[in-house]
Amino acid sequence: MTSKELLYVEDSLGHEQFLKKCACKTSEQLQDQTLKNYLKELETKHETLFQQFLDLL
Repeated sequence: MTSKELLYVEDSLGHEQFLKKCACKTSEQLQDQTLKNYLKELETKHETLFQQFLDLL
């Protein structure tokens, strides 16, 4: 993996971590169960994507 590719993967890891954190924080503040469930799904999706990017390393 080139250094440029490594930077892209590291950047993607940071984005996925940030998006997961945002989804988690927001879901904790919501009272609407439908929206809360949707954000929990997004949290899981971003965790999965994070792991996939991490596996590239």
